[in-house]
Amino acid sequence: MTTDGISAAPRPTAGALRLIEASTARPRSVDISHYARQMTDHCPYLAPSLRRGLTSWTVYQADGDAEAVEAELFYAGAQAAEWLRPLLNRPHGLLRCENIVLLGEVSGARHRDLLAWPHWVLKNLYGPVGVMFGKFSAGEKKVTMAGHRIPAPPASFLPVRAAVRRRDPRFLSATPDLAAALIAADDDGRDVFEHIPTEWTEIRTWARHLLPPAKPSPSSPDTPANPSRFRS
Repeated sequence: MTTDGISAAPRPTAGALRLIEASTARPRSVDISHYARQMTDHCPYLAPSLRRGLTSWTVYQADGDAEAVEAELFYAGAQAAEWLRPLLNRPHGLLRCENIVLLGEVSGARHRDLLAWPHWVLKNLYGPVGVMFGKFSAGEKKVTMAGHRIPAPPASFLPVRAAVRRRDPRFLSATPDLAAALIAADDDGRDVFEHIPTEWTEIRTWARHLLPPAKPSPSSPDTPANPSRFRS
């Protein structure tokens, strides 16, 4: 595995996300603990992860325009995934989850839209190596596949975790190619950035061909996230 593809990529948008709090199991800048405890009812992995301090939160404040914030969310997600990859085969690796929290407002853009493209690209890049991305928007109300309501998150975030092959593909029925890649996932140490562009606008253009048919506008792809599990 290599992170050279990340570090070598040009980052003219650096600074569009301001780090508020580095990765921690007990963030002070956002009150997430009550929400996390509530979500243990919907995720079988969350309670043991919380007990072992393996669910972490990195908190950022938006400080740029929409495209720049998207680009930095993508970069932060890739960093989290690369940090996680070597840990997944270690003891309790499946319980590790790094969450990228977004605070602050961006003119003309909802958090839901800001998360959409980074989430879609990262999910496609890292699914084949067994890393799963999700997205949750602050205040968004969701219902599980079984019809149960889940708590609205107090902040928007992208969770990054190990894929669970026997469970996760069922939540990707609208993207069968991605589901198949997740089932066959094998982290062979590949550089997931080897064959994609390095500029965010070009990455978005590249990722459009991965969108399934009859989806929302490419300006804000709302690809299926797993509404029934905290760490989807």
